[in-house]
Amino acid sequence: MNHISKKKPEKDRLPTLLMEKGVRPTRQRLVLASYLFNGCHKHVTAEQVMAAVKKRKQTGVSLATVYNSLHTFTEAGLLREIPVGQTCSFFDTNTSGHHHFFDEVSGQLCDIPADALRVSGVLTPPAGRKIGSMDVTVRLVKASSRS
Repeated sequence: MNHISKKKPEKDRLPTLLMEKGVRPTRQRLVLASYLFNGCHKHVTAEQVMAAVKKRKQTGVSLATVYNSLHTFTEAGLLREIPVGQTCSFFDTNTSGHHHFFDEVSGQLCDIPADALRVSGVLTPPAGRKIGSMDVTVRLVKASSRS
């Protein structure tokens, strides 16, 4: 008899993914996880996540719930938060080591492969501290036509 293994449907995989990271899989978190962890890496703001949830006509999720869930997912290691201003952060579903370009004109964030950038002269941290990670965001502006 030939047995063909079937891949778990996405919606069945998400509760396990969250529980493995110590996150309780509430209905709202599962709605957000179905958008965020669908196999495609993305950089999103809380407002973009909220818009995607509304577009999918998935109700019962407030913007406060989106913010709280994004921070919970980040603390659990499922997302990386990339601050791009005093009041704006993107959340990256690609948690591997890499850096970013942030286009200040378009507001877009895109990946820079980790091996495409070398940082030298890293400072020694203060006593009792160690460097946990280092994120580089290269800010892009419109080039002058006179360059």
